[in-house]
Amino acid sequence: MAPRMTDHFKRAGAGFKPLFALEAAIKAGPLEPPLVHLVKLRASQLNACAFCIQMHVAEALKDGETPLRLHMLPAWRESPLYSDRERAALAWTEALTLVADTGAPDEDWARLEAVFTPDERAWLSLAIGAINLWNRVQVGFRATHAMDLPGAQAHAA
Repeated sequence: MAPRMTDHFKRAGAGFKPLFALEAAIKAGPLEPPLVHLVKLRASQLNACAFCIQMHVAEALKDGETPLRLHMLPAWRESPLYSDRERAALAWTEALTLVADTGAPDEDWARLEAVFTPDERAWLSLAIGAINLWNRVQVGFRATHAMDLPGAQAHAA
């Protein structure tokens, strides 16, 4: 698939600069990096953003995530590999990513309240919104993903 635009970061630099700052703030925020990786990857899977899927798999592997947990992510509800906290975050990720269909159910919010502080819930919702924006930009421009994963982990994934 041919990219529609490859210089969008340059053309809209003033708009992208705050998005990169937002990513830095999310990274410095209270959420643990493995959780953020799962959230970004799951939203990217739902949005079929090949660029972001490759990038977030590569980042997660580099940061020590296991290939099996990444493989099983689309079936997180049926897998024992995820904690209650991760399950609540993944349910909220799906609810907000598919908000037109889900309406962000109270049941999913209640699951968050049980395992996340108010600050963490705010940061999680912000992280989900941010990855959905990135997905829409990269899918819209048909951004081309990298063709590999980090080192030896590439064969395991």
